[in-house]
Amino acid sequence: MTLGLHPVREALRARRPLDKVVIAKGSAGPRIQEIVELCRDTSVPVRFEPREMLDRASKGVSHQGVIAFGAVHGYVELDEVTAGAQLLVILDGVEDPHNLGAIIRTAHAAGANAVLIPERRSAPLTETVDRSAAGALAYLPVARITNVTHTLEKLKGQGFWIYGLDERGAELYNEVDYANPTVLVLGGEGKGLHEGVKKHCDVLVRIPMAGEVASLNVSVASGVVLFEWRRRHPTSSTP
Repeated sequence: MTLGLHPVREALRARRPLDKVVIAKGSAGPRIQEIVELCRDTSVPVRFEPREMLDRASKGVSHQGVIAFGAVHGYVELDEVTAGAQLLVILDGVEDPHNLGAIIRTAHAAGANAVLIPERRSAPLTETVDRSAAGALAYLPVARITNVTHTLEKLKGQGFWIYGLDERGAELYNEVDYANPTVLVLGGEGKGLHEGVKKHCDVLVRIPMAGEVASLNVSVASGVVLFEWRRRHPTSSTP
């Protein structure tokens, strides 16, 4: 965490891995505007929040209305991971850092080329995520995307087939022929895939459940489907 106008500005100029910059609502002036423009230039999300939120986050340390939250690992650009990729995993709103870390670990083990997470409605790459990933963040790139549906359309244009995991999916996950290259889309905790995201999937698959519970935890469900994909593509591996 970086506090204050000058330290945050320098962190942005140095292109340090940052998850987001938070500015107190009502803050203005040329130095604030410079920080906003640096965030735009470096693709770092900027949020305007009540000053009380910044006070709590800084635990009483002076912040001058600006706090930058650092990421444990840097993000990559989408275009850096699509060329030659056979499997990409997109997370539509996974906000629990333990789930995010577990999915990254499983995706790497299954041979995925990258995990894609949205700027909003997603856990950032914190130390908790790093611990839950058990070292996989050092090997599997994570790209941050602005909009899930727009990204799906872009990937379709590049020849990817989109498979969304949904408890009401028409196809069983183990009976689908996964076309190559594949994008697997997983929804967030409790909500699943957003309706707009579902409409951009080529196929919606489901995991049949024998018990009374309708669905699995998203990190567990990801393992089931990812290793079914791996069974179908045993020679695939991350670069």
